[in-house]
Amino acid sequence: MKLLVGLVWLLSWLPFRVVTVLGWLIGQVIAALPTSRRHIGEVNLRLVLPDWSPAARQRLLRQHFVAMIQMLLEYGYCWFASRDRLKALVRIEGLEHLRALDGRNAILMAPHFTGLDLAGLRVSLETPVVSIYSVQKDPWLDAFFRAKRLRFGTGIIFARRQGTRPTLRALKDGYRLYYLPDQDFGHRDSVFVPFFGVPAATIGGLSRMAAATQAAVLPCYPRREADGYTLVIEPALTDFPSNDLVADATRMNAVIEAQARRQLHQYFWLHKRFKSRPPGEPDFYGK
Repeated sequence: MKLLVGLVWLLSWLPFRVVTVLGWLIGQVIAALPTSRRHIGEVNLRLVLPDWSPAARQRLLRQHFVAMIQMLLEYGYCWFASRDRLKALVRIEGLEHLRALDGRNAILMAPHFTGLDLAGLRVSLETPVVSIYSVQKDPWLDAFFRAKRLRFGTGIIFARRQGTRPTLRALKDGYRLYYLPDQDFGHRDSVFVPFFGVPAATIGGLSRMAAATQAAVLPCYPRREADGYTLVIEPALTDFPSNDLVADATRMNAVIEAQARRQLHQYFWLHKRFKSRPPGEPDFYGK
């Protein structure tokens, strides 16, 4: 693992366009391999894009593998780039929407797009950020990831297993929550609402935390471009949360779907987004 970290450090010295080309080359190879991740991606795209031809979905899947490999190679920038270089690599569009909420609690709703970690670190240079992370099994790797996420002293992080109380406390203390709400965490605390027309187990944490802290919710997403990323911050959702958890989850998924349709190849399709099923429905992915 330390050898891989050293390789990523070396990649951090390369220009963004060179990493782009390397990612394209490696991604084309990885996309052609009959891996379990490729199977998951094929299932997901067949579910969410049923009107597309198989050939069109395969082209999109290859593009997605390229985007994912490029993201992995770009972690060198996330872990080692200076403040100035990070600001040059990740621009922010719509920062005025966040600035307008100075003095008010705010949640940045950030779905799983490539570049999400770069974007999270970048926005922490503009406002103190709190985020939630999954503890790594390898203690050295976990300590390394924590150190790199906190290396600018512009935020704090809490492990998912700590629950939401520390995060809510940080929100009330003026930190902005960078929150990723769009993966399948099982049936607990989830409701089934449409995502690309498919019932998806969706956690209600966004509306619960917004209600508990009277926080505004601003959808955001990173968009990979030829010379870096743009973090797009959209205006705060109006009349959110409501008193209806299902309605809130439905609205959240609709917002994320609209973001994903703008750049389908950059949304995460290689995890089992539809793993949990309503009672009686079969498993999509096979055993």
